[in-house]
Amino acid sequence: MVEPVDRSSVAAQRLGAPESFGVSTLEPGLRPPTQPPGRQVAIRVQMLDDTQEVFQISQRSPGKVLFDLVCVHLNLTEGDYFGLEYQDQRKMTVWLDLLKPTLKQIRRPKNTILRFVVKFFPPDHTQLMEELTRYLFALQIKQDLACGRLICNDTSASLMVSHIIQSEIGDFDETQSWQHLLHNKYLPDQDAIRDKITDCHRKLVGQTPAESDYQLLEIARRLEMYGVRLHPAKDREGTKLSLAVAHTGVLVFQGYTKINAFNWSKIRKLSFKRKRFLIKLRADPTQNTHHDTLEFAMASRDCCKVFWKICVEYHAFFRLFEEPKPKPKAILFTRGSSFRFSGRTQKQIIDYVKDSELKKIPFERKHSKILSNSSMSPQSSSFRLNVPKEQSATSFPLADQPDSARLSLQAVNGTEELPAVVRPTNGFDGVSVAPSSEPTQSRQNHHSPGSALDQQLLNPGNPGSDDTPMGSPYMVVNGNGTVNDQDVRSTIILGAGPDGQQLSPLTSPLLTEAGYIRNDDEEEARRKKFPTDKAYFIAKELLTTERTYLSDLRVITESFQSAVGKDEAFPESVRNLISANYDPVYKFHQGFLKETEQRLAQWEGRSNAHIKGDYQRIGDVLLKNIQGLRQLTVHLQKHSECLVELERACRSNRKVETLCRDFEQQRVCYLLLNIFLLRPLHRLLHYKLILERLCKHYPPTHEDFRDCRAALADISEMVLQVQGTMMKMENFQKLLELKKDLTGIDELIIPGREFIRLGCLSKLSGKGLQQRMFFLFSDCLVYTSRGMTPLNQFKVHGQLPLYGMTIRESEEEWGVPHSFTLFEQRQSVVVAASCASEMERWVEDIRMAIDLAEQISSPNADLLATTLSENKLSEDLGAEQESEEELSSSRSSLERQGHRGNTTVHVCWHRNTSVSMVDFSIAVENQLSGNLLRKFKNSNGWQKLWVVFTNFSLFFYKSHQDDYPLASLPLLGYSVTVPSESENIHKDYVFKLHFKSHVYYFRSESEYTFERWMEVIRSATCSASRSLPTARKDLY
Repeated sequence: MVEPVDRSSVAAQRLGAPESFGVSTLEPGLRPPTQPPGRQVAIRVQMLDDTQEVFQISQRSPGKVLFDLVCVHLNLTEGDYFGLEYQDQRKMTVWLDLLKPTLKQIRRPKNTILRFVVKFFPPDHTQLMEELTRYLFALQIKQDLACGRLICNDTSASLMVSHIIQSEIGDFDETQSWQHLLHNKYLPDQDAIRDKITDCHRKLVGQTPAESDYQLLEIARRLEMYGVRLHPAKDREGTKLSLAVAHTGVLVFQGYTKINAFNWSKIRKLSFKRKRFLIKLRADPTQNTHHDTLEFAMASRDCCKVFWKICVEYHAFFRLFEEPKPKPKAILFTRGSSFRFSGRTQKQIIDYVKDSELKKIPFERKHSKILSNSSMSPQSSSFRLNVPKEQSATSFPLADQPDSARLSLQAVNGTEELPAVVRPTNGFDGVSVAPSSEPTQSRQNHHSPGSALDQQLLNPGNPGSDDTPMGSPYMVVNGNGTVNDQDVRSTIILGAGPDGQQLSPLTSPLLTEAGYIRNDDEEEARRKKFPTDKAYFIAKELLTTERTYLSDLRVITESFQSAVGKDEAFPESVRNLISANYDPVYKFHQGFLKETEQRLAQWEGRSNAHIKGDYQRIGDVLLKNIQGLRQLTVHLQKHSECLVELERACRSNRKVETLCRDFEQQRVCYLLLNIFLLRPLHRLLHYKLILERLCKHYPPTHEDFRDCRAALADISEMVLQVQGTMMKMENFQKLLELKKDLTGIDELIIPGREFIRLGCLSKLSGKGLQQRMFFLFSDCLVYTSRGMTPLNQFKVHGQLPLYGMTIRESEEEWGVPHSFTLFEQRQSVVVAASCASEMERWVEDIRMAIDLAEQISSPNADLLATTLSENKLSEDLGAEQESEEELSSSRSSLERQGHRGNTTVHVCWHRNTSVSMVDFSIAVENQLSGNLLRKFKNSNGWQKLWVVFTNFSLFFYKSHQDDYPLASLPLLGYSVTVPSESENIHKDYVFKLHFKSHVYYFRSESEYTFERWMEVIRSATCSASRSLPTARKDLY
């Protein structure tokens, strides 16, 4: 039991509570408020470490008295981030109102347990000044993980749990760590990733509990569900959604996916009427003002009011200068709610802690088995890590702050409302910014301590730097004064700015970008700090595509080898062949990526700004690494052998085929496995194209031109060496892909056969025009229909040999638009294309294939034997093969159908279009990745995503660190344009994708990136020249 007493300790002074409750607690040196007289009541409070404490309060004391007693008990200075929640008589979880009497809110205090939890989650944990505050936040993250509230991928979950275990039991020990995981539940599905957790824990040797808390919060704050508390609701159509509130504004979720965000700057008023929660947006003169009110239905009026209150408090805490003043009492009638936020705002907390020299009071970590004794000793202060510590007074510029005089809460006309601040004038207002990404517009000239270490943890394959054992650019100084001594666990990470002073934790890119407003002059000045040269954006394209390339390599070197490594059916020779020729390439590109990231950081001024030197170039980095890549040519030339041997193993062993097919069902394998095997050869083409753009951009006198030209000569030589092999392997890979999509054909892959075109045509028969899928090869034309097989394959109806075939346009003869007739020795087939351009492409490719077939071959008896009259036998054979496959497969037909439904063949079928091998070759060269802002046709805000373009599709990720995409958008059939004036998209660098009624808008960061995205997407949506290159003709 804890009672307030008049003691000389600094606890009450650190709390800084004034005598009159309900007013901002900023004045130092005052004790907690005196309780009103009356009978004392015991209230139980459960802390974040699961302990329970009993506090005695007066019957008439307000909630603030109880809350201050808890903060005094914990010696907690930054207590305003926290709150007391409980279940009321309606079984709803609500926050204790600090201004109302406690016992009027808690009707049965003996049977109620209040929970002391985090209430306001700041965007950046460096804004938490005290170690105790970070420790309590870490306990909250631990609880959210355990109950399944903080949703994340396995990699992030493993990293966070490893930091929790490091803070609890210290350095990794095989037996101790395993036993600890067995007896403690940190995740709902912990057993599935136990090995991954121990692998992460093994890398944290020497990390103190305070550092572990810091790194845990660094990872957690990047997650979409960080600090999110979902409130069930429905939209006007009855779709089940959830509402949440964050420092940026109101969020809308569908399941655990954020689908919309309304920034405080866009919200004019928040209110509720009965069960309806209303969001009124600021009117935009350029848009239709009839759609500025959004309505959500909640379970009850009480649910609406609970959510409205937390919105009011979040808005005041993160957006106001100071606590709002109470409204004057009405003389006769009251209108609306009198509820207001009570307590210090975030700015007041930061200013108070910054201006006060507070004594560091030791505290005990209940769950930690290390430093438990020394932590209670006032003399032992080396463990007390304050990361980062501020050494110079730093304040927010006034222009970056909202005008609190204009931000008082109002309640009018019987409805509770929330006015918001002036609309930001920067180009990215209302954007949901992903903390893990680094847009040019939001870069700050600082480093957050520990961020480099966390980057390595989030990408375990990245090698550490030579500066420290942990790969951090910061010096690690131990408590005993020695450097990099692994025996001492207490370390302090020091990050110095250009002037040698400690960097302030207040310079947060999230806070300045999302939490405050800017004016036009500040925004223009901020943009001028960053590079605008075209060479910089070309170098940035190198960085973004290298990240995607390394992620694709990881699919082979880690995911695939892990999936097949434990199965004895997979041939050891094939496993060793893949490992020996892909692992060295992967390790090399890890270093390449790290050098590229460091150079871009220096170019932007984000890193090592105090070092003198000219870093605004990329040619030297490319030249050095391409010369290193030449040493790996022997491995690159073996990749075609890996593809052939893997296919041979699949043919000879059904278990190996099943293993590969099951691996392709995993989300990490977002493309076919064979495509990943060819990625290193394709990457050489990307380097060549990037260097060509750099050499074209630079004048010959530029200092970077010589290095770029030398690197271009080297990479061109490498491409020339592997070009023939690459084209053959692309064709082989495409035949393997089509083999999975077709049934009823005995042998698709035969020597000399090359794929030319696939697509949809209508075939004229006795029943009229029927949609068919045609496949043009160098020796035959195959036509199919979509079958009802478990794998969603296409059933072959006939094969027409090209030798001796003639073609004639027959639109006038049959009266069918865009039709032509194929004459073969035994039959003729009339087909029609969807448009004139499609017919032209097909006619041109078929005529070219006929000419080649007559030059290099004679009539093929096997092909001539397969005619329409014998087609039934072929279909029966195909059905027989399907039934065998269905029996041998462990996957359900629904799963397989979903996985195969997004291939190029199926997209062409549904969108009635075609694609050629030339298109595939161009798509290989035009791969691109980077951050884009996406907006739907009828949505208000822009969502930031990491987007990868490959294989005629856009793949969407939350950040480049994700293992697999959230969604994909096949682009075949889409049109890419610039929005018209009537669409009211008043932003720069926006392009529009549309297909029928589907419309998407995307924003890029610069003119160069805008042009590049338009270029590569047009390569997928607009067919290229139909004539095959001479080199490809020579291969027939």
